[in-house]
Amino acid sequence: MAQHQQISIDAGIAIYFADPSSPWQRGTNENTNGLLRQYFPKGADLRQLTQAECDTVADRLNTRPRQTLNWQTPAQALEEALRATAA
Repeated sequence: MAQHQQISIDAGIAIYFADPSSPWQRGTNENTNGLLRQYFPKGADLRQLTQAECDTVADRLNTRPRQTLNWQTPAQALEEALRATAA
């Protein structure tokens, strides 16, 4: 995020950074890491992954309902948000 200040100005949004060694400030990130560990155990050599394997995992995670999204999938929540901004 080397240009976070310019992105913040251009997009008209605030950008926040978590404090070092404070995982509780990055709940979504930590949760996503846990979900990814179901597919890629800690210590796995990720250099051997193909794009197709990554795409499969991304599709599975993006079509998995999440409690934090009121049991919508991330794909559904994104589609809903995009429709709301287009209106």
